[in-house]
Amino acid sequence: MGFFSRRIRRRGNFYLALDIGTDVVKALICSAEGAKGKVIGVGRKSQRVGDMHSGVVTDIASVIRNCQDAIRDAEKIAGVHPEQMVIGIAGELVKGATITTSYTRRDPDTKIDLSELKNIVHKVQWKAFEQVRSQLSEETGYNEIDVKLVNAAIVDVRIDGYKVSNPIGFQGREVVMSIFNAFAPLVHYGALQTIAAELDIELLSVIAEPYAVSRCLREEDGGGNVNAIFIDVGGGTTDVALVQNGRVEGTKMFTLGGRTFTKRLSHSLNISYEEAETIKLTYSDDKLEKHSQKIVREAMKSDCDVWLSGIILTLSEYATESLPTKIYLCGGGSRLPEIFEVLDSREWIKTLPFAKKPQVSFLNPKMVANMFDETKMLKDIQDVTPMALANMALDFAGEEHILSTLLKKVVRLMQI
Repeated sequence: MGFFSRRIRRRGNFYLALDIGTDVVKALICSAEGAKGKVIGVGRKSQRVGDMHSGVVTDIASVIRNCQDAIRDAEKIAGVHPEQMVIGIAGELVKGATITTSYTRRDPDTKIDLSELKNIVHKVQWKAFEQVRSQLSEETGYNEIDVKLVNAAIVDVRIDGYKVSNPIGFQGREVVMSIFNAFAPLVHYGALQTIAAELDIELLSVIAEPYAVSRCLREEDGGGNVNAIFIDVGGGTTDVALVQNGRVEGTKMFTLGGRTFTKRLSHSLNISYEEAETIKLTYSDDKLEKHSQKIVREAMKSDCDVWLSGIILTLSEYATESLPTKIYLCGGGSRLPEIFEVLDSREWIKTLPFAKKPQVSFLNPKMVANMFDETKMLKDIQDVTPMALANMALDFAGEEHILSTLLKKVVRLMQI
């Protein structure tokens, strides 16, 4: 079966959410209980500098060993072995976009049935697929055949302008669907498939991490109709997702993350990478003495300005009249105080279409919808992404929405 058609088996309902980060592999073993999930096991394994580069696997054998170690630690806590999993994918060349396409019905007076809906979803998705794949090919220089579809989701459906959740039984002439598609180069996607095969755990789906983070909020936190920019600062990349009116408009990534700041510190202080990482973390926790703090701050400033330029460039690529005025931060790299400070300043927003100064805040694991951490081990902003992946995995449990089921069948054909 294809990655998008499987469901978490009812026996035990245990599944794995695997976040293969540039710095750390994070493994969460979860139990699905209806529409909710519980984290019952947590495992972490640090990666060597040569294992990953900018979110992309560079040493498959080593990353497999790291994943096995993290999963083993999670299993010891959970007391169970998961038979199915989802894996997060990130990296500069992972691109996502929401494309809105329309389908004109021949007979608007007849009610839409399952057969016609299948046809509509098929035609709309193929149209969106070709458009985004062609765009990614132009941006990256990869041939279209070397670009693979990672995941897809229907984010909005309207019939003659009227929003519906299930088109079956409705009449109307024009069906408009907005579908989010995420793509990655075949070499990147294939490495994750190889890792999944070696782990010998059935792969439910590969999920674009910025998409998962952008869908993680509970309804009471604005998840139903959120307008926000989500920024996940990892070890090798920064992932940016733009959400307007609850709809993910797109996801983009650039290769500047926590490791860039560590390397700068290592060079400035003429110390090893490992020593620089320790000092950076101590500085982020505000535990350095004042003189040392000033030295580290100076070293961080120039790279932070470059990082902010990446954010400005990324947001300027979105064709929108007005950007959301709420920014959510997560990821281990966002602990660096300069990250928050530059985003909270007024100067950088002048070249972008903000109606007012954005409000910057941090996501935390407790804000992730539908998930409960039974282990009490997930407390840091770097734990948001694996929790968000675990939340997305719940879509494969229980009864699925008719539209999601149809789309997954189409996606399965596209991944062959």
